Amino acid sequence: MSDNQNLLAEQRRALILDEIRRRGGVRVNELTRKLNVSDMTVRRDLDALARQGLVEKVHGGAVPVSEPSAHEPGFEAKSALELSAKEDIAKAAAEMAAPGSAIALAGGTTAFALAQQLLDVPDLTVVTNSVRVADVFYGAQRAAASGGAGPRAGAATVVLTGGVRTPSDTLVGPVADAAIRSLHFDVLFLGVHGISVEAGLSTPNLAEAETNRHFVRSARRVVVVADHTKWGTVGLSSFATLDQVEVLVTDAGLSAEARAEFAELPPELVVAGERPAGADI
Repeated sequence: MSDNQNLLAEQRRALILDEIRRRGGVRVNELTRKLNVSDMTVRRDLDALARQGLVEKVHGGAVPVSEPSAHEPGFEAKSALELSAKEDIAKAAAEMAAPGSAIALAGGTTAFALAQQLLDVPDLTVVTNSVRVADVFYGAQRAAASGGAGPRAGAATVVLTGGVRTPSDTLVGPVADAAIRSLHFDVLFLGVHGISVEAGLSTPNLAEAETNRHFVRSARRVVVVADHTKWGTVGLSSFATLDQVEVLVTDAGLSAEARAEFAELPPELVVAGERPAGADI
């Protein structure tokens, strides 16, 4: 980590959480040196992360909390994590959405970041079960209308599935499932709670798992958008195997061990934000 004095609090906390998870625990004095901030700032950040249930404070530092497989964090808790990674992933994934195509965007904070990158892709039809994702497109339409410009040429047509709302602001259940079953998508962009060789793609929410199964079945191409912290995480319910995925878009934080493991698997691996070997510095 370099000089992070000017980072927003949520960005700094995301870096701290990543360091704690990666190393299995850190001391306050180590974080003050790495982040170039005061001891008090680090302690406030650790207090905030502990209140969200993401870390456990110990004498002189903090350690990660081992989450039960059925625990589902809310959207706000997840939205502050891995911000730069999600932005890199979103930019890379947006290039896979062709103008005029029908795409599906499942719920999650990475899908939310992707939605913002898709606003300039013309003539998309977007089906989503995420209230937050739909709001990105509706907000852009309202902004255009309030400016007197009228409907923007090429603006996306957005379909929100309906259903029962989860803690992550995703709509699931029979209503969502029925809507998705009747549709066919060129590409599904799918955020996940966890990825592993044995469990495939998983989530802690049983109803969301069923809705995601319908998304996968209805798509010609499945693109998973997930930062490196999702690798090796297993939720309560698996909903797809890795051979059902065409592309995994992740970030440069993916470990060498995970990359080696992934090299033996069917999906194409796209590492967003990583400088190609031999590129000019």
